Amino acid sequence: MNISRRHALRDMACGFGGLAMGALAHQQARADGAVPPGKILHHSPKAKRVIFLFMAGGVSHVDSYDYKEQLFQDDGKMIRFDDARTLAKTRKIVEHRVMKPLWDFEQYGQTGQHVSELFPHTARHVDDLCFLKGMHTEGVAHGPSTLFLHTGSINLVRPSMGSWTNYGLGTENNNLPGFVSIGPAMGNGGPRNFSNAFLPAAYQGTPVGRAGIPAKEATIRNLVDFQNNPARKRGQYELLRQLNAEQAERMPGDDKLEAVISSFELAWRMQNNAPDILDLSQESPSTLEMYGIGEKHTDNFGQYCLRARRLSEAGVRYIQVNYTDNSNNPAWDQHSNMPKHIEHARATDKPVAGLLEDLKRRGLLEDTIVWWGSEFGRTPYAQNKGTGRDHNPDGFTVWLAGGGFKPGISYGQTDSHGHHAVEEQVHMHDLHATILHQLGLDHKKLTYRYDGRDFRLTDVFGRVVREILS
Repeated sequence: MNISRRHALRDMACGFGGLAMGALAHQQARADGAVPPGKILHHSPKAKRVIFLFMAGGVSHVDSYDYKEQLFQDDGKMIRFDDARTLAKTRKIVEHRVMKPLWDFEQYGQTGQHVSELFPHTARHVDDLCFLKGMHTEGVAHGPSTLFLHTGSINLVRPSMGSWTNYGLGTENNNLPGFVSIGPAMGNGGPRNFSNAFLPAAYQGTPVGRAGIPAKEATIRNLVDFQNNPARKRGQYELLRQLNAEQAERMPGDDKLEAVISSFELAWRMQNNAPDILDLSQESPSTLEMYGIGEKHTDNFGQYCLRARRLSEAGVRYIQVNYTDNSNNPAWDQHSNMPKHIEHARATDKPVAGLLEDLKRRGLLEDTIVWWGSEFGRTPYAQNKGTGRDHNPDGFTVWLAGGGFKPGISYGQTDSHGHHAVEEQVHMHDLHATILHQLGLDHKKLTYRYDGRDFRLTDVFGRVVREILS
């Protein structure tokens, strides 16, 4: 293939040239010696990877997994709550109208775990789940709490958990990114939720699509070059490699130049591997049905979850699967319309259950941590005496599956109204520390020196919750 230097340089802005620019920082970090070789394992790991199912906006725990009989007994009563968000606004403890769950609960599995009718598909898997019902966190608004969930800080620029994981473990597949965020939002922290911050750029998250874009259109930017046919693309790559080799001969030992060359090689490998990983047409009809793909309400998130399985199977270390949008009040955030929870539950329940079933069938659940949760929960009372609930960072529920966590247990408890975590409390720093532990990483030792100080995901806090480990 005869391609001129002029044409090659012109086409750098698209195709693997554009992708290579994104990979350049990755390779630059390696050339500068900032990326440690191999893995940083502090002890034997129980898990190899994480799939984080982020339910943005705040799922109401008292309407989903934290059954409270007292809410039914006190429904409609005016009771004083020392609520974090109200105190932040008014500095007063005021009365609020208690509101019972809008959905009925049933007990499932051998464990008898209570699950509301919002999540009938996930309910079938309760014996595989580890519920943390004494969660609490920092921040009372979406932006700070979402950043804290992802980075361990409510306002400062810090690396995301995916970046820390990627930094500690490295990649299992040199042809793919080690950290991927599927359908991320641009608000409430935006790219900071999958950013490397001051860690070497090699560990930044790679976005696949963004919130608001149909899943079928979600891909890695510049992954497919629509301007060139395969033969022309190969010719372009070979010419650029030749040009870079000539330059390297004139500048021997230039690490930065070697990083540029390596970036094109990485981009080439990604273009020849990543499209197949993201292509769901290879999956059987039964698998697509398991995730709800092709169904009106579940198609979009079903595609996200199936891509997460394919990426995890291919060796990606950390995968965020975002159920969100780009509004200031994302998805589950229902201050005045709690009945809308049913729309979001219907969109996510079957795909999440399908992911659990698929991972289990393929033998992947054992060494994969599946983490489901929001940045906070919601209040047991009605906001402004309406039909919604306010933010509640003081007590909420998340669940974990696989990766060496005890299956079929509930750990922790909120008070009788589901407001405050009161027993076996787990702070978000504790959850971060525990997940890292299962990956073979000591959160106190996984540090990076920046600006004269050693930083870590959990700052100076966090404990490993050993009671939930198998």
